[in-house]
Amino acid sequence: MEQQDMADTTTLSYWLNWRFYLCAVCVLLSIVLSFLVIWKDKGSRKFRSGKGENQEDGTLSGDEAWKPFLKEIHPVCLLAFRVIAFSSLLASLVAKIHINGRAIFFYYTQWTFTLVTIYFGFASTLSAYGCYRHNKSSTINNVNVARIDVEQGPYMPFLHQDTSNLSRMEHLADPLAEIQKNQVAPIWSYILQILFQMNAGAVMLTDCIYWLIIFPFLTLRDYDFNFMTVNMHTLNVVFLLGDAALNCLKIHWFGMSFFVLWTSLYVIFQWTIHAFIWIWWPYPFLDVSLPSSPLWYLLVALLHIPCYGLFKLIVDVKYYFLSKWFPSSCQS
Repeated sequence: MEQQDMADTTTLSYWLNWRFYLCAVCVLLSIVLSFLVIWKDKGSRKFRSGKGENQEDGTLSGDEAWKPFLKEIHPVCLLAFRVIAFSSLLASLVAKIHINGRAIFFYYTQWTFTLVTIYFGFASTLSAYGCYRHNKSSTINNVNVARIDVEQGPYMPFLHQDTSNLSRMEHLADPLAEIQKNQVAPIWSYILQILFQMNAGAVMLTDCIYWLIIFPFLTLRDYDFNFMTVNMHTLNVVFLLGDAALNCLKIHWFGMSFFVLWTSLYVIFQWTIHAFIWIWWPYPFLDVSLPSSPLWYLLVALLHIPCYGLFKLIVDVKYYFLSKWFPSSCQS
């Protein structure tokens, strides 16, 4: 886009007008509402944790970060998928940087793609830790079973052994480690869930805007439509949906607040850059000099709801059908 076709973004007249004020109100109001929702959820989470509620109310036990939804699937399968996803996303990101340079981070697409890569890197680390815990727990259980079988002899058949006794014996084997696990594991799971919910909305918003708005209607002159472009707008959603199918993380409506904050941060970043540098807008509808810019900002803000809701619907449908088809196999 030629600069001659653009208004000078470094002048005060570009920003001090009713169009920018309306756009700013839209963005700032979204930020304030998001922080209020997060603050309210944080307070209710503390209240629920004191009552010992479960994940249905939004709290986490710590195992959700690495356990597959179906018990028959070994955690190493989820780990392998996440490692493959992380490697593929990282390779694509490095290749894109090598081809186009650091300027790619001028675009929301690359912000989101990087966020998805970070998610899978973090998720792979937690899955590796979960596999270690799973193997250690299996070893301890086998030792305890053998110990009980020797002590009880013919008086307590193995098939009628109460599995709750095994978990209590595992807890007594290293009580300090168990306490530390119960305090630390939910924190990392909560961070992973935040990243998961941010990506859920950001990926859907990125791909929907690109394939439904930019590609058919707002393609710029001399636009280079190539393999890397398609890859950046498809690989993220494919891997994220695959992870959603395997993991047992849930999507809550309050999580959309983190997604809104992510987009708002990008918009503020663009405003800051353009206030000091006269440069093109990566997305034409961000240009606040357009008479219809407040409507575009409002439209994009409202798009957050169906984009996030669509991903939430997919996850809820997965939970519904898998819980119905495999009731004894689903993680509680």
